[in-house]
Amino acid sequence: MKSKNNKKVKSFPRLFINFTFFCLLIIIVQLSYVSLFPNLYGKNMKELAKSRNTYEATLYAKRGTIYDNENNALALNVASYTVIAYLNPRRTGSSKVAKHVTDPKKTAEALSPLINMSVDTLYELLTRKKADGELQYQVELGPGGRGITELVKKEIENLNLPGIEFIENYKRYYPNGDFASYILGYAKNKEEKDKEGKTVSTIVGELGLESKYNNILTGKNGYLSYQRDRYGYKIPDTKEERVEALDGSDIYLTLDSNIQRFAENAIRNLEAAYRPKWGVIAVMDARTGAILASSSIPTFDPNVRNITNYQSPFVTYTYEPGSVMKVYSYSCAVDSGKYNPNQIVKSGSIKIGDDEVRDWLRVGWGNITLDKGFAYSSNVAASTIMQTTINKTELRNCLEKFGFGDTTGVELANESSGDISFVYPIEVATAAFGQGITTTVMQQLQAMSMFANDGKTVTPRIVSKIIDPNTGKVTYESKVTKSEKLIQTSTVTKMKELMYEVVNGSDPNASGLAYHTNSTALIGKTGTAQIASGSGGYLRGATDYIYSFSGVFPKDNPEIVIYGAIQQPIVNGYRPLSNAIKDVVNNIAKYRNMNGSATVISNVSEYKLSSYLNKNINTTLQTLNSVGINPTIIGKGTKIIKQYPSSGTNILTHDKVILITDDINYLMPNLVGWSRKEAETLLEMLKIPYEISGNGIVVSQDVKEGTVINQDTKLTLTLANKYNMEEIK
Repeated sequence: MKSKNNKKVKSFPRLFINFTFFCLLIIIVQLSYVSLFPNLYGKNMKELAKSRNTYEATLYAKRGTIYDNENNALALNVASYTVIAYLNPRRTGSSKVAKHVTDPKKTAEALSPLINMSVDTLYELLTRKKADGELQYQVELGPGGRGITELVKKEIENLNLPGIEFIENYKRYYPNGDFASYILGYAKNKEEKDKEGKTVSTIVGELGLESKYNNILTGKNGYLSYQRDRYGYKIPDTKEERVEALDGSDIYLTLDSNIQRFAENAIRNLEAAYRPKWGVIAVMDARTGAILASSSIPTFDPNVRNITNYQSPFVTYTYEPGSVMKVYSYSCAVDSGKYNPNQIVKSGSIKIGDDEVRDWLRVGWGNITLDKGFAYSSNVAASTIMQTTINKTELRNCLEKFGFGDTTGVELANESSGDISFVYPIEVATAAFGQGITTTVMQQLQAMSMFANDGKTVTPRIVSKIIDPNTGKVTYESKVTKSEKLIQTSTVTKMKELMYEVVNGSDPNASGLAYHTNSTALIGKTGTAQIASGSGGYLRGATDYIYSFSGVFPKDNPEIVIYGAIQQPIVNGYRPLSNAIKDVVNNIAKYRNMNGSATVISNVSEYKLSSYLNKNINTTLQTLNSVGINPTIIGKGTKIIKQYPSSGTNILTHDKVILITDDINYLMPNLVGWSRKEAETLLEMLKIPYEISGNGIVVSQDVKEGTVINQDTKLTLTLANKYNMEEIK
């Protein structure tokens, strides 16, 4: 008889087999699940295995450098460092050399002066703990410890502070500060996560060339990938994938740093003395279109990005240019073959339908020729051309072929096209003298270049070439691009003669005499434009104008195009801009060894006044006349008792000089055409009481010329702004 124990023994193998089979079934199901489905318990098994066993790192490309035309770096990468501190003793472990901060107080005191952070702030960082009370493993000593230079890093390393180390990264550096800032733009560091989840800093361009060519400058990152063991070491004999980074391309500009400095210095001096709201001076090679300089105010330092205006003053900002446009309306008229240089125009004002156009000198100059109208910058003369010589369609076609109303194609971002639309007769008339239309600085440079290229314009260019440093190959090289012949050679010759008279002529009424320089024969045209108020009209303040000048030099064989403009300086008139332009022209002429003009016919020059007090009036008059100065003499005495300007003052020969003699009776002079300052100076010298209404120059006086005047005389002067060239009633 079998016992119950025997039954239990026999049943055990069956239970074991069943259990084993059940376990195998679970394993098979699990393996099937793993093999058929990518995710297990919400995790991707392949990615998990890869992340545990594969090391991947990004190999970062170096951002390209921007150079001037002599290979001087204008924008480059420099190494910067972030100071970090290891706080927890676990980092040192059993090492005999401390690898963590052992004395937070001493460390804070040593670092404080080097990274510009207080001892207390640093001490708080160096003793920072986690929620469980344990010291943090690592902290970053910011903000002062971020972006430090190699020099500061070495100073910190020399302190031999335990636990202090550095993370290396790069930042964009502009060695010349605000030098050509709107051309270069700026790039800044942008933080992002890499493949390992670490925070890395990438340099990204945000303005100017840094923005336009960001992808080319940035290059292409590479990567490194290999299998590693559980200790983090590369597994021997396993495949390593390495794709090297391709560094960003280097950009070489046409900028000449010497000429750029001439422009920078001139416009900074202008800014300091006259505080305009906006201003530019741009210089271009007249034959090749290479932009040699581009300085502006306000400016900014791309290292600190103290920027107030994100519009480029050279290509993005559009404005009404004023009478520099007379160069092109006259060119169109001359080229038509219908221009009569001796056509007589009654200056002062002209009716255009129900509207009226006035000259800046409201009383005008009487009857003048069209040629004189150009030299005097007469709006009436320009408007007359539109009535008698060319029509609306011809003017528009000319302006369009000269490049206005379209972008130039210069290698700068966000270039504007301006607006040269005009329909009604009054709009056509004002367009002829640069009001009611808008242009850019770059368009002005391009259009003026046709007087250096026998009637062909040259396209402005700022990028000379782009080189791939990985291969050494030139991937882009700009070329000189000229238009077809736009105006006849005879037109070029005629316009150069007209522009010569504006700056260098003997007529004291010429509008550009303030720009005359003996260093070279600069020719060109002045412009003064009203500023749109935004409410359908124009600003009416005494200095609410944009003053400009566009020219080329030397006259006979132009090498340089120069354009300058300033908005609302604290004094009206051309003196602020003319001084700056002449500084640049003189420096370029010397730098490029240009010969002074041997054909200058003008009697305009700079002269330093002496003291004429107590000197004989006739002798003094002879002295001043010999250098081209015709002073205003008050009284019929023989000795000079007062003078203006004072001795030692540098003036141009057409500037006002006042000499008061030792007479008993003084006669009222004709003050029409005098500036407010000149009139006030004279009346205060004579101690004559007066009242003045309006702003600008004197247009009328209520005491007739030749009337005896004294301290009992009551004089009222009426002024109108001399530079109100575009006033329309």
